[in-house]
Amino acid sequence: MTKPIILTGDRTTGPLHIGHYAGSLLNRLRLQDSHEQYLLLADMQALTDNAHDPAKVRANVIEVALDYLAVGIDPAKTTICLQSHLPALADLTLLYLNFVTVARLERNPTIKDEIRARGFGRDIPAGFLCYPAAQAADITAFKATVVPVGEDQAPLVEQTNEIARRINATAGRTILAEARALIPKAGRLPGVDGKAKMSKSGGNAIRLSASADQIRKAVQAMYTDPGHLRAEDPGQVEGNVVFTYLDAFDDDKEAVEDLKARYRCGGLGDSVIKRRLEDVLQELIAPIRARRAVLAGDPAHVLGLVREGTARARVITDRTRREVFDGLGLMML
Repeated sequence: MTKPIILTGDRTTGPLHIGHYAGSLLNRLRLQDSHEQYLLLADMQALTDNAHDPAKVRANVIEVALDYLAVGIDPAKTTICLQSHLPALADLTLLYLNFVTVARLERNPTIKDEIRARGFGRDIPAGFLCYPAAQAADITAFKATVVPVGEDQAPLVEQTNEIARRINATAGRTILAEARALIPKAGRLPGVDGKAKMSKSGGNAIRLSASADQIRKAVQAMYTDPGHLRAEDPGQVEGNVVFTYLDAFDDDKEAVEDLKARYRCGGLGDSVIKRRLEDVLQELIAPIRARRAVLAGDPAHVLGLVREGTARARVITDRTRREVFDGLGLMML
């Protein structure tokens, strides 16, 4: 029986954090046995807003690969590959740009939000604006039918399907399958400062490689309820970052609900819930950190795994490029 194909990945702009773990890595671990899964180290996408610092993008290829392996991604089950070394993706991106308008790219809600967040104004790097076409190339080149994304990324999958439909209509037959966005139940985690989302660049994340001391300090600094001044005061759970994290990472859901009830009624100090969260995160991250340290001691091995995965991925993506070009009646040499 043919397994469904998954494509997902991360921009190589920095090591991954616990927001990635809750939002995507856990899903990838669960799905690697039941699906044909590809993880893309998206260094070309990282350049769309980091072209001024290519050394950063290059250095983080290994950092992100280390995080994948440290959390338990198995390269025998999941293909880890490097975007810049798959030339078919660039060819398909250029082709797909002829099947989408600038106005449609600008209307994509994900792109609009990201442009606003980065303060580009009208000085938008062309590669950034055209990212939906590039992601369509990534997804279709692997013939992925399942794409795990956050809710804010779902419009990119829909635009991928629009492009696929246009290609199929022009070819007069189905060449490219449409994909389904797989959105995790856990929403995007806020940063430890309670502001916006947790991000690599925002300084408000706990890395998967964080030391015990870094975890402790991050939890102690977490935003709770500013109106909860004394332990005996009733506290607010909604918007309380500590409880948001407990919901995401504490497996004892009954105990968390009990803590919420006690916090709402009064009589439970912030130090108690922070201590519980710290224990949970220390237990989660310690083995990941240890495995990562061992892997980091042999970067040549890690790079070799990426090289092997990229070679496998190149065969698949080159085949799709040939099928698309042939289907459209383009010259084939």
